[in-house]
Amino acid sequence: MRKGLLSVVAGNTPGVRGAVVDRLLRLSPRAVLLAVSIEGREAGHPVVQRYLSGAEATRPEASRGATGDPVVILRQDLLELRRTAEPAHVVLALPEDVDVLPLMVELWRARVGSGSLGEFYDPAPVVVGVDPVSFMADIGCVHQSLRLWTGRDRSEPLSPAEAAARQVEAADAVIVPEDASDGSEQTSAFAALAAQLNSHALLLTPVEAGTPETELPQSLVGAGREGAAEEWQARLEPVTVPRSRQGGSRRVGSLLWQARRPLHPERLADALPTVMSGVVRGRGHLWLCSRPESVVTWRSAGAYLELREADRWLEAADSRAWNAASPQRRTLASWFWDVYYGERRNEIVLTGIDLEQEGIRAALDAALLTDAELSLGRDGWTSFPDPLLSSTDSQ
Repeated sequence: MRKGLLSVVAGNTPGVRGAVVDRLLRLSPRAVLLAVSIEGREAGHPVVQRYLSGAEATRPEASRGATGDPVVILRQDLLELRRTAEPAHVVLALPEDVDVLPLMVELWRARVGSGSLGEFYDPAPVVVGVDPVSFMADIGCVHQSLRLWTGRDRSEPLSPAEAAARQVEAADAVIVPEDASDGSEQTSAFAALAAQLNSHALLLTPVEAGTPETELPQSLVGAGREGAAEEWQARLEPVTVPRSRQGGSRRVGSLLWQARRPLHPERLADALPTVMSGVVRGRGHLWLCSRPESVVTWRSAGAYLELREADRWLEAADSRAWNAASPQRRTLASWFWDVYYGERRNEIVLTGIDLEQEGIRAALDAALLTDAELSLGRDGWTSFPDPLLSSTDSQ
């Protein structure tokens, strides 16, 4: 059986998701559309509704619902399509309450008895449609919380800002449909911000309201790059290569800060007002002297910052941990290895508007241990006050 092609489409509103789906189907008119909604419950599995339509579907139009694990249900649908209709191309349209990247990882993960979805489908580029007005409102909203479907379960509570940033960061192509843009400052501001949040994605926005839609490239309905599933998994690792873009536009830019000595948690806490000024998005990992064995992840969206112990640093003698780590993690650890401190290092990318880069760098550098503090060793470091992670795993 030849492989099919699977496109995944998401959007921050149902309208833009539908507009992007329509444009993909114009590129691939014989594709089958599998549109999904997930109705959550406080306890137990959700209800997963699916709507199937397209020229090569067994039934031209069919709606079905089931209660259970969303990934298991979607895998069954996709495998059934290959066994019956064998469509050359399936477009999977996901609702806005899905965390796209972890769901994709779970969807492609090999299962006992059924293997990997990659045996039946090649992944096409992940396409995300965005309504700029909704996005700009969400990216500044940190006083509400929501939970996204990750594939296995719902996520921990997230702010709308975090959810909005994750959706754009998951995309291979970000599209603003013509009817979602009025040529306003909001669209231009979103485009400048999206280019920084996901410098690897194709970004398509209308030049101005009323202009014809830009034609989508045919590559969006072709097989994606080799090793896409492994790349998705690697991007969820606590230690990874930060994605940053040099330069910027419309006063939007990114700063990459790196250091190979531990941070003093109390001085870092004091520096946060300076560091976070103007920051819209921040991602990376830290080496805190108070937690010398722990990888501490930095994740911020809008004004909300979360610091979390997410993993342990690899040690040269810990063969079990090395074998359990992903190939990318092992490669990065070997590349950055230090004879005294192993893979330990600080790396964060901060994206924002009118960032005072020199001031931010100076504040972070001042939070590093001094030579005298460094000479105390790990036993001495752990005695320093830690207002960031002293009583909880996140701040």
